[in-house]
Amino acid sequence: MELEGRKIAIFNLGGRFYALDDTCPHRGGPLGEGSLDGNLVTCPWHGWQYDVTTGAHARNPDIRIRSYPSKVENGEVFVAV
Repeated sequence: MELEGRKIAIFNLGGRFYALDDTCPHRGGPLGEGSLDGNLVTCPWHGWQYDVTTGAHARNPDIRIRSYPSKVENGEVFVAV
């Protein structure tokens, strides 16, 4: 999804939605196309993993992806960018 010129990936964890930048900082892979295992999304290009609830890299929390507040109202997901 694109919002205000930003590519955003939306993840559903048990009915709770999380929004992150869709671009992996390693080589620009599309995180929204990655696999989700628990709260970790794996970049489809090179396997880097991020916690979708925080945006932190799974092995090096100093590496982060920007996360955005999100909420569901009347069945629609809203993301603040």
